[in-house]
Amino acid sequence: MRTIGKMISLAAVTMLLASSLTACSSNNGSNNPTAAGGANTADKSGSPATAAAESKPDLKRLSIWQSEDYNTYPVAAMLQEKTGYKVSYDMLPQDKWGEKLNLIMSSGEPYDVVTTYNDMALYSDYAQKGALVDLTPLIDEYGPNIKKAISQESMDALKIDGKVYAIPVVVTYKVNNSILIRTDWLDKLGLKMPTTTDELTAVLKAFKEKDPGGNGDQNVPLTIRGDLPMLDNIVGAFGMPNTWNDVDGQLVPRLLDPAYKDYITYTADLYKQGLLDKEFVVNKDATAKEKFTSGKAGAIIVHWADIGGISDALTKNIPDAKFAFVSALKGPSGEAGFSGNAGFDRLTFVPKASKHPEDAVKWINATLEPETFKNLAIGEEGKTYTFENGAYLPILPAFNDERNLSNNYMSGTDEENYPLYWQARARKNPVQFEAFDSLNNQLPDEYKIQNILGLAPYMPEYAKNNLQLESMAGDYTIKLIAGADTLDGLADFQAKYKAAGEEASAKEINDWYATLNK
Repeated sequence: MRTIGKMISLAAVTMLLASSLTACSSNNGSNNPTAAGGANTADKSGSPATAAAESKPDLKRLSIWQSEDYNTYPVAAMLQEKTGYKVSYDMLPQDKWGEKLNLIMSSGEPYDVVTTYNDMALYSDYAQKGALVDLTPLIDEYGPNIKKAISQESMDALKIDGKVYAIPVVVTYKVNNSILIRTDWLDKLGLKMPTTTDELTAVLKAFKEKDPGGNGDQNVPLTIRGDLPMLDNIVGAFGMPNTWNDVDGQLVPRLLDPAYKDYITYTADLYKQGLLDKEFVVNKDATAKEKFTSGKAGAIIVHWADIGGISDALTKNIPDAKFAFVSALKGPSGEAGFSGNAGFDRLTFVPKASKHPEDAVKWINATLEPETFKNLAIGEEGKTYTFENGAYLPILPAFNDERNLSNNYMSGTDEENYPLYWQARARKNPVQFEAFDSLNNQLPDEYKIQNILGLAPYMPEYAKNNLQLESMAGDYTIKLIAGADTLDGLADFQAKYKAAGEEASAKEINDWYATLNK
């Protein structure tokens, strides 16, 4: 756990990375895959039928955190059967995964495939420092399925100096997170769902003072995890739903946005009044969820995809508990909205330290063979899904048992068909689908504020500076909310922030942004 004074800066780890990746690259200093290790080159199709499994090397993959062992989940065995490759899986931690990934990449550990959440700055930083294999020639030679499945537009967005170093998973929905609130607490107190920030404050105050959960001094009106400085829905009510927002025709980062002071004043006041979890700074994701599912907290900010697990845990502890997402809150100036996803959800790359870069691409290509990918995404018709009235519907509990976590095994998606397959994922839990539906279908489009930078091409200054800038802004914002610093020093901190690369990044970003309006 961390305290405000000891927050680990991702920027510091990035500096370590910069000095260490040279050593990593020297282990395999050529983009020539043959030089990188004894890869099998006999089967250039990547299809499952031709080469015997024993002629293919074992591969090693690092991916995002999930709740079950990658190696024993049913998808792993299916992919081994279909592709002929045995893959050993490791995963990143649930919290602070970027810092852990930096350390792994710096160490030169020989993973053949690495899949992370989308962070274009991190990706481009690795590519610029020579930590990734240029996939362009490998995809040309061994990736016909990759080329067919993934649009040229997506590939172009990942180009750095004309080269592609990653394969993307494109986002399939707009809105991720909101405030999940105990509606039975509202009912017990005779309160309505809040629609403004003032109403939210009043609701949280009632949760604290009237303690509808009967928690006594353990009562928590609103809990969040400790690395969440910008509170989804609330930050949109102050006109800053995205990391960079349009202010008078220019994209401006939140820290420099005129509304930043108002946002800090509001959230810091929640904390001061005891309406925001007094321990939020040290909360891990699991800690915050436990407070909500145990009945101690009346509200939490979470992703809609977490609702299935949250519902199960909460119902087990409090069978009569009810909850729902708070829709777009209006702030003091009438603004409201959520960050609207654009671009990529995840990226998969081949580290320079890989011993089998050719086979890594062949394996990814094999996973994108149309029928194999469909099996990966939703399983077998009649067993894990049905197709009715143009929609893929999960068969439960088989879908949950065998494909609930299948998206974590994807190294890219069939961009044409996956949005259709994905319907089954959204419907795998009725409570989860209701949550998804409320944020993505029922929410008016005007409240889905597109993240413009999600569609931006590679920009060197932004890529170089963004990690440090986000870390600086995040740490500072948490200090302000928790009362460890005051807005009196904002101007001085903003000057440091600009000097740390914001000015160069802003020029680059807005030069590009201006081209969109021509």
